[in-house]
Amino acid sequence: MSLTETDPTPDQSARSETSRSLVPRREPTEVEDRRGKGYVLVVDSDATRADGTFYALEKLGYVAHLAPSGEDALEFLTKNPYVLILTEVELQGMDGLEFISRARELNPFLAVVVLTNDATVQIAVRAMKLGAADVLPRDFNVDCLENLEELRVRVRDAIRASRLEESLHWQLRHRRSGEDPFDTIIRRSDGMEEVIEKCRRVAPSEATILITGESGTGKEILAKAIHEFSPRKNQRFVPINCAALAPQVIESELFGHEKGAFTGASMLRKGFFEHSNGGTIFLDEVGDIPLDIQVKLLRVLENREIIRVGSNTPIEVDVRVVSATHRDLEKLIEEGRFREDLFYRLKVVPIEIPPLRKRPMDIPPLVYHFLHYFAEYHHRPHFTNIEREALAALVSHPWKGNIRELKHAIESLVVIAPGPEITREDLPESVRQSQRRTDDSGDAVGGLVGMAIRDVEKELIRHTLTRVSGNRQEAARILGIGERTLYRKLKTYELG
Repeated sequence: MSLTETDPTPDQSARSETSRSLVPRREPTEVEDRRGKGYVLVVDSDATRADGTFYALEKLGYVAHLAPSGEDALEFLTKNPYVLILTEVELQGMDGLEFISRARELNPFLAVVVLTNDATVQIAVRAMKLGAADVLPRDFNVDCLENLEELRVRVRDAIRASRLEESLHWQLRHRRSGEDPFDTIIRRSDGMEEVIEKCRRVAPSEATILITGESGTGKEILAKAIHEFSPRKNQRFVPINCAALAPQVIESELFGHEKGAFTGASMLRKGFFEHSNGGTIFLDEVGDIPLDIQVKLLRVLENREIIRVGSNTPIEVDVRVVSATHRDLEKLIEEGRFREDLFYRLKVVPIEIPPLRKRPMDIPPLVYHFLHYFAEYHHRPHFTNIEREALAALVSHPWKGNIRELKHAIESLVVIAPGPEITREDLPESVRQSQRRTDDSGDAVGGLVGMAIRDVEKELIRHTLTRVSGNRQEAARILGIGERTLYRKLKTYELG
């Protein structure tokens, strides 16, 4: 959730104890808006306590608005987006728990943290049932760094949990409705969002598309979404793994054959191009197609016709070609193993999917998606959560097999781990070791030798952001620089 409009800021000099309205205490700065931490609504009838909470949030980098009662807060919730509400249980005119219930009706995914002087189990259970993410005792001192750090962690975790819940619900809703096939592709990173937006622009056209990326990044899923977003969506989508076709049969599989064309050809057979006529054919691992077949594929792309094995008669086909590869086709061209003219014909629109290790923000929603999916698939419904330390370890892992490897890892955890929460101890040793290597900066020093200072700084910032799951405030603290400086460096190094 992001703020799209500037909130009204009345003259703060007119603010008084008798008219404590819902007002921002100060104008949000450009840095705060760009940082995207979000706005927090503080609901408290006690002016002194409200001020203390406000200044604590201010120190943590949030922009806070104040409300003296539940009624006022509900009115403001209908006009402004918030990432979180910090509310007292004891409010004027309305019970705090009733307020939480009504606030969550307005926004079911609003993060709520309850502050109370009576932090009993009963209060906590009632608040959690109504949708509160956390309950905190009211006796924290904002001038105490330990208490301030505790508040920061609780607020951050509540917002993250709320955003994840909303993201999963949103993905599921669109998957069922079928409104937009790209909405079913789980992502949170800017890099993948740019890929999706490019696909949305080119999908309605007839242009051939070449999708590149490492194995396991989801090239076929993206190709199918492109097909479903195109005018051909009601026709066939035919995926072909070219690497799985033996060289001696690939021509027959792609273009078909006549009866008696070769030994064993007992009947006429249509190939994949004829089968997908009017639709989309997806040529996965197109770099593995033999050179002699590449010539015939080029003819299909240029003339829109195929010739079956054993025939001299061209057959017109109307097929859109989307291809993909994890190989470096330009290097294959230099080696004489791939035709340059075919390469340029295939890559009218090139789309590159970044590896999972370069978009760590996508890992948490993917983890929770696979966790819920495999919990249901393997009849283990008690698996509903993953420990924060375990999630951090998963984010730190390089995932050389990308999403496919992550998917199999989560399935294994659901089947093997005792549950109901996946802990760091449940993770494979390889994942735990990769986190230790990430945390041990001394081991990384040798790899920096020979790198320019600029590149060292870029890598240090990137790895630090990965370690803290994209939390820029925490990254700035670890790096020992101001958040404004970090933001400038992120723009300079194009790190998102």
